[in-house]
Amino acid sequence: MPNIKQILPPQTIGIIGGGQLGRMMAIAARYMGYQIIVLDPKPNCPTAQVADEQITAAYDDMDAVKQLAEKTDVITYEFENVDLEAAVYLYEQGKLPQGSLALEVTQNREKEKQMMEEAGLIVPPFAIVTDGPSCRAALQKISLPAVIKTCSGGYDGKGQLKIKSAEDFDEATDFASKHGHCIIEEWVTFDKEISVVFTRAQSGEVTTFPIAENEHRDHILYKTTVPAKVNATVENKAYEAVNALAEKMNIVGTFAVEMFVKGDTIYLNEMAPRPHNSGHYTIEACTISQFAQHIRAICGLPLMPVSLHQPAVMVNILGEELDQVQRLMAKSEAGFIHLYGKNEAKTKRKMGHVTFIAKTPAALEEIVHQFEEAKQ
Repeated sequence: MPNIKQILPPQTIGIIGGGQLGRMMAIAARYMGYQIIVLDPKPNCPTAQVADEQITAAYDDMDAVKQLAEKTDVITYEFENVDLEAAVYLYEQGKLPQGSLALEVTQNREKEKQMMEEAGLIVPPFAIVTDGPSCRAALQKISLPAVIKTCSGGYDGKGQLKIKSAEDFDEATDFASKHGHCIIEEWVTFDKEISVVFTRAQSGEVTTFPIAENEHRDHILYKTTVPAKVNATVENKAYEAVNALAEKMNIVGTFAVEMFVKGDTIYLNEMAPRPHNSGHYTIEACTISQFAQHIRAICGLPLMPVSLHQPAVMVNILGEELDQVQRLMAKSEAGFIHLYGKNEAKTKRKMGHVTFIAKTPAALEEIVHQFEEAKQ
């Protein structure tokens, strides 16, 4: 058993990143009695609205990072694009129990795929390219359709391009010339996409949340349904995969893995070293949320057993839908609405989410259908 330093309320948790994930982490921590300091360059960011203090600075501002370390007892992050130098420094100071490996791997799609393969897991066939000529050479060997993505950065469909036929080769080559280090992946024809959110304690204990089934629109998660409609074989393979990664990467905290399901085969797609959009349903639908379990893990507390209260559906609220959803709030008795406190409602920007729960999947489907009809 490792020597675990426990952080107890009212000690202070630092959060790097001030978006909605940091906000929901902070709310869970505040319920437990912790104090919160957030580091984010945007004044009055969503997390700062529920925190005790904000350090307003860039994520790679080492003076600000050191200030955060001095003022807090433990530090976590809400996204994977944390400056690695800062992460290593905070780990060496004994303030970042999550370490830097998970960040290093998930910041780079090549390292991510290599880690999955080393863990003995199935990923879609891929090739790494560094420029236009290497891209064109790789396209001669990979099956179409395919997708080219930047190896670092990019989310919600940004930083990628679908390659449907040879007519797209010039555009793909230009993409590789512009971005440099890229990955080309074969496009997997899948039956459904699922995700598994789990939490690993500093002791090595792992708890998993129910498998979620995800529906995307325009590369953005639209809806998550729990429990996912998967058979026992797929369920076991999915849980085995996340346990293998949790152990190999020595994960601490809440972590998510997205997968494609084709028949009884699962293909691992992407990992996120933090709570995940597809895990938001856990706030109302489970015995403990992904955020509260994350706080317990980083603070060295034992994890709580996880079970599902009722079937659930989570729907994201985007900027262009915000007015409609707010009008629905005034007359609908269904749904737990979470708005993130973002200062501007932009098209395709995640402004919040709503979670529906019901005693049966059929009743839940009817409630969600009524919501979607009213939102048209």
